[in-house]
Amino acid sequence: MLQFMLPHHHGDVHQSERLYEELSKAENFKVAAEFFKLLSDSTRIRIFWLLSHKEECVINIAAMLGMSSPAVSHHLRALTDSGLIVSRRDGKEVYYRGADLGEAKLLHEILEQVMEIACPENAVTTDVSPEETVRKVHTYLMEHISERITIEELSRKFLMNTTSLKQEFKKVYGTSLAAHMKEHRMELAAKALRETGDSIASIALSVGYESQSRFSTAFKEVYEMLPTEYRKQGNTIQ
Repeated sequence: MLQFMLPHHHGDVHQSERLYEELSKAENFKVAAEFFKLLSDSTRIRIFWLLSHKEECVINIAAMLGMSSPAVSHHLRALTDSGLIVSRRDGKEVYYRGADLGEAKLLHEILEQVMEIACPENAVTTDVSPEETVRKVHTYLMEHISERITIEELSRKFLMNTTSLKQEFKKVYGTSLAAHMKEHRMELAAKALRETGDSIASIALSVGYESQSRFSTAFKEVYEMLPTEYRKQGNTIQ
């Protein structure tokens, strides 16, 4: 129940109660405010956006932004302290990249969505059309069929936010990225089962499954039989 009566009543009392309850959790809003405060500086946003797409050292970041290394380091410290970016040392060089945190990924998504809406003439894209980009993504995935590449990794590599990438992929190929790649993996696995004597485990690895049992489950979902049964059937036909 509300702890006070609203001066004016304009409709759904229950909704007002729910909103009041959430508004009373001031600490939650303070946490969110700190993240937005951190990105209130446009230079810091540019650095955060860059590192959400690729790992870089201070000198390269400074060169790309036309800044001095000390100035970049100042922003990197703030972003690192917040947990939005992480660093690793390789000899004397320190490299930075976006953190694999839910908050960091969400802020990156929000940032790109806002930029695309507010600045369409400067949208976060390349000169390549979305369809061309998606086809390049498809080619890349097929060339790395044995690897498990995340949508976030693809987003960073091809400079397209994850939401747009998923939508454009489905528009071009008629199905989700995950479903499409599963179909290709199973087709390649079936071919290997028919034409080679490779073990089930090695075939599973070749199409991106470290777990043979998970591979077998996925294969059965597509072909309605286990890999061993499929191979036996193929040999019988031959």
